[in-house]
Amino acid sequence: MKVFIAGATGQTGRRIVQELVRRDIPVKALVRNLETAREILPPEAELVMGDVLHPSSFYTAIGDSKVVLCATGARPNFDFTGPYKVDYLGTKNLVDVAKQKGIERFVLVSSLCVSRFFHPLNLFWLVLFWKKQAEGYVEKSGLNYTIVRPGGLKNDDNQFPIVMESADRLFEGSIPRTKVAQVSVEAIFQTAACNKIVEIVTQAEAPEKSLAELFISVS
Repeated sequence: MKVFIAGATGQTGRRIVQELVRRDIPVKALVRNLETAREILPPEAELVMGDVLHPSSFYTAIGDSKVVLCATGARPNFDFTGPYKVDYLGTKNLVDVAKQKGIERFVLVSSLCVSRFFHPLNLFWLVLFWKKQAEGYVEKSGLNYTIVRPGGLKNDDNQFPIVMESADRLFEGSIPRTKVAQVSVEAIFQTAACNKIVEIVTQAEAPEKSLAELFISVS
């Protein structure tokens, strides 16, 4: 099974690539800058040039991939159209091509609190609003999907257990990006993860459960 990942050089995306490589899963990484990608990503990853805003640039590159994993995200800047283009339109383009290619699984990394329009993060060009629109497009696509909504993303790891809930149950908390990567990759293989939105954070006092148990626990 080969995984095609968009957003591979982002802080979360690169950890997803590392997790895929660690598990010996073939991975194709869609990148816009080969030189930068070679510095960031493990050599086992196959790099392909393209841009989620231009479907023709990655239509052929998907090749024999069976899974599409979207970890894109608009970077903070002064372009107010960024979240619309990257978080919504880019995801929409990936979904459309995935349907044409007969992709078996689609995993989207989204964010906690996307359903709260009056969240402070929406002051930054409606970033959560456009992530929510992207989620809706994935849900209606007919693809076999999993949407992962992590809490506040941390670059440093911790050993706290993962807490997983269904949509709009968690509204605060954080999680290391490495654990987001683990959940996103495991979702590919868990039948219980199919066609679900899962929200994830880590909590020191939470009981330790396997990812399989966590996916099963979410309705």
